[in-house]
Amino acid sequence: MKAILFDCDGTLADSFGLIIGTMRQCFAAAGLPVPDDAATSGVIGLSLDLAIHQLAPTLQAEELPRMVALYKSEFQRVRAAGTFPEALFPGAEDLLRRLARREDVLLGMVTGKSRRGVRSVIETHALDGVFAAIRTADDCQSKPHPAMVLECCAELGIEPADCVVVGDAIFDMQMAVSAKASAIGVSWGAQPVGALTAAGAGRVAATMGELSELLEEWLELRPAFTLETQV
Repeated sequence: MKAILFDCDGTLADSFGLIIGTMRQCFAAAGLPVPDDAATSGVIGLSLDLAIHQLAPTLQAEELPRMVALYKSEFQRVRAAGTFPEALFPGAEDLLRRLARREDVLLGMVTGKSRRGVRSVIETHALDGVFAAIRTADDCQSKPHPAMVLECCAELGIEPADCVVVGDAIFDMQMAVSAKASAIGVSWGAQPVGALTAAGAGRVAATMGELSELLEEWLELRPAFTLETQV
């Protein structure tokens, strides 16, 4: 038995518009300089407090909880307005359902989203029962700390060496390496191929179809696949 742990935003769900739009509104409402879209894209995957701190490094620590609460409030408002729908990338749902039907693999989610955010994605796309283990920003230390991976593996009864993390950010790759799991990057998300490879990705998929092929390769030929990811 093996485990595949998916990041959510930028990997499965096309949440960039929603996140970037919300961050703009949050900073504007707080009277702070609005970060550019590229900067916000670069912190997607981190927990909210770390993401906001990176975007506003001069913000005092005691102000971070207020900014986090403001972001969450704005996020719900922007999502309810429907301006930025949180759709799955084409092919993601089919890939998840095909993998979930296999008897030799368990699926999990490791994400910087909140539990509420994850529940919304799962309910919106009828994915109940697909993920056997889920860890969010409400449950664990932020990526790239390995806690999300290690806790999912423990819950599933899988050794990290028999686990692969799929994500679009360097934080996902670094988290996998820290947990001594394998890592597959996807190039349609937050960061370029070179950055993902440098952070520990053994392979990087350019399309959902290629990701499916790489996961099949990993499931069948894991020792050869992981040679360059175990550091």
